[in-house]
Amino acid sequence: MLIILMVTAVIINQREAKNVEKISLSDGEWKLMNLLWDESPLVIAKIVNALKHDTGWSRATVNIMLTRLSEKGAVRIENLGRQKFFYPILGREQAVCEEARSTLEKIKTKGIGLLLGTMTSEAELTDEEVEELYRILKERSKK
Repeated sequence: MLIILMVTAVIINQREAKNVEKISLSDGEWKLMNLLWDESPLVIAKIVNALKHDTGWSRATVNIMLTRLSEKGAVRIENLGRQKFFYPILGREQAVCEEARSTLEKIKTKGIGLLLGTMTSEAELTDEEVEELYRILKERSKK
């Protein structure tokens, strides 16, 4: 599904990404945001536990990163009693759109064929995802 979002974002970015507020995410911030997008709100203990095996991050590291994401405007922190609850403010599609825009800017390409070709050959696409890509491209070619 992420490849569909990336391809759609790349196509849209060619003409429309100027209206998106730009919040760039580090690799570590992507891990946190993906967790929050999949399930929210979350408390710090659940976040640390979910990321422990993949990252080995301590509670303090996660807390610092969540505070940074809050300062960027990507995460909302809500205090309820002694617990802090973390909610995503930044949408997944908006983040993917910005990442695609940033990637296109870095590689300085005007044609996206090579980029899309590489993305689709590297990803293990399901038949449904391939059909969705065809639909997106056909729809875009009509405009």
